[in-house]
Amino acid sequence: MGSELRYEIGQNAYIKLVLHALKHRTSAVNGVLLGRLSGCGAVVEITESVPLFHSQIGLLPPLEIALLQIEEYYSDEGLSIVGYFHANERFDDFDLGGVAKNIGDHIYRYFPQVALLMLDNKKLEALHKGKDRSPVMQLYTRDSFKNWKQVGSDGSNRLVIKEPSANVLLLDYISSKKWQDMVDFDDHLDDINKDWLNPELFK
Repeated sequence: MGSELRYEIGQNAYIKLVLHALKHRTSAVNGVLLGRLSGCGAVVEITESVPLFHSQIGLLPPLEIALLQIEEYYSDEGLSIVGYFHANERFDDFDLGGVAKNIGDHIYRYFPQVALLMLDNKKLEALHKGKDRSPVMQLYTRDSFKNWKQVGSDGSNRLVIKEPSANVLLLDYISSKKWQDMVDFDDHLDDINKDWLNPELFK
C-alpha cells in the first residue's frame, strides 16, 4: 500500500455514524464502513455505513451475526466491508482501544487497506463555531509493523468527505435531533421490526 492511498467517505455514511454516536453519548459505539477500491487502487470509496452496537460492543457472537448479515446484504450491491468506526465512552478519551484494534485487525485480513475511523469529539463540538469541511473523525491505518497509526497528524489530508457541504447538513440534523431516529444492530437484535438499514433516515 503506497502512502498516496486516500479515503473518501460519502455524506450519508458519514452522517449516520455521527448521529449514532450522538444518540448514545454516554456509551462507546461502533459501526462498519462499506465501499470499494477505485481509481486504480488509489482511493477507498466509503459509500455506506452500518451502526453496530452501543452496549457490550466487544462481544463476539452478536458481532459475527451482524457482520455476516451486513456482508450478505451489501455484496449484492458490489460493496464489501472496508473499515470500522469507533466512538469512545468518554468525551475526552482519544485512545484507540483494544476492541477497535481487534475488529480492525479482523477486517484487515480480508481488506488490507482497511480504514479505522475514530470520532473526534473536540472537532464535533467545534463544528457550529466555524465552517470546517473536514470530517469530525481521525483516520487510522495499519502499518507494515501491524501497528495502528493515526494518519494526517503531519497535516496530510487523506480522509475527505465526498460532498463538501456534509457538515452543514450534519449540523441541521443535530439541531432537529435527527439522531433520535437512528437504529443500530443492538436495537434490531432487541426488536427485529427495527431496521438496521435506516431506510427512512434521510427522507
